Amino acid sequence: MKLKKLLAIFSAAALASTMLTACGKKDSSSDSAVENADNNFNIGIVQIMEHSSLNTIRDAIVKRLGELGFKDGENCTINCQQANGESTTVTQILDQFKADEADIIVAITTPCAQLAAPYSADIPVVFSAVTDPVAAEIVESLDNPGGNITGTSDALEISKILDFAMTATPDLKTLGYLYNTGEDNSVSCLEKVKAYCKDKGLKLEVASVTNTSEIQEAITTLADKCDAVFSPNDNTVASAMGTVAQVMNKAKKPMYVGADSMVQDGGFATIGIQYNDLGIETANMVASILKGEKKASEIPVKVFNEDLSTFINKSTAKAIGYEIPDEIANAEKTVLFD
Repeated sequence: MKLKKLLAIFSAAALASTMLTACGKKDSSSDSAVENADNNFNIGIVQIMEHSSLNTIRDAIVKRLGELGFKDGENCTINCQQANGESTTVTQILDQFKADEADIIVAITTPCAQLAAPYSADIPVVFSAVTDPVAAEIVESLDNPGGNITGTSDALEISKILDFAMTATPDLKTLGYLYNTGEDNSVSCLEKVKAYCKDKGLKLEVASVTNTSEIQEAITTLADKCDAVFSPNDNTVASAMGTVAQVMNKAKKPMYVGADSMVQDGGFATIGIQYNDLGIETANMVASILKGEKKASEIPVKVFNEDLSTFINKSTAKAIGYEIPDEIANAEKTVLFD
């Protein structure tokens, strides 16, 4: 078995060049030791693409696993891959994980989790940053996943984000919504945004994209038509936040987003969780399964929708002419990015 795993580790290097191995040895501190350090666990981590939100989750997973005794290169192999936004590449990565006899698969984002779900018939799967795992048909319910799969959800509190938007942008009459039609999480968020706008009497302008090359034109159109624009935790938009922020800042209009890292990358503001916490809890689940403490099916999906923070980008605020009120700037749950 170990010889097969050793050969499989070398074969992983033959993956397509679009698959970027991103993990290495991490912090060696440990809260608790793995019961059997000779197990040489094989942990496969896949994310749909590279951007700040997903990288934050991935790095937090690897760091926390190290703290729990799963140290890459010592008693386990942690193989991190990203698919450059291509679902076919995700499948190739998952096939390689299976060929490598992975002991567990970690799937970051809804598209990866959906593609990884069938593999749970043979390998435990833990997902992270899946907005609505029930609607995405990944689990049967949050409390009882119903299969060899569980994970963490970054479900957005849409009403809280948009309530903040209406307060910070008091003249808001027309709201733009930018998203990728291929991301189920963004599609489900759109329905909530529609309901909110109808209730508040806001006009909604929607611009959809299928890849990052369409972002520039879409956000430019929205900036011309709208008083503010909102994008959820959409991976395509998140990977192009530099472009989005540049257009919105030039128009001097706020860009509200669905993730703290999207604010850090130039978005104006959001209300939500810190994505580092998603990674930590995901790693806790992985460790519990590998130690044999619980099966994936016995672990409820963890939804991060409490203890939320307000995130604001100070440079963006200055660019659009927004002065952050002292009561917000000095609040305990406010995080300001430079």
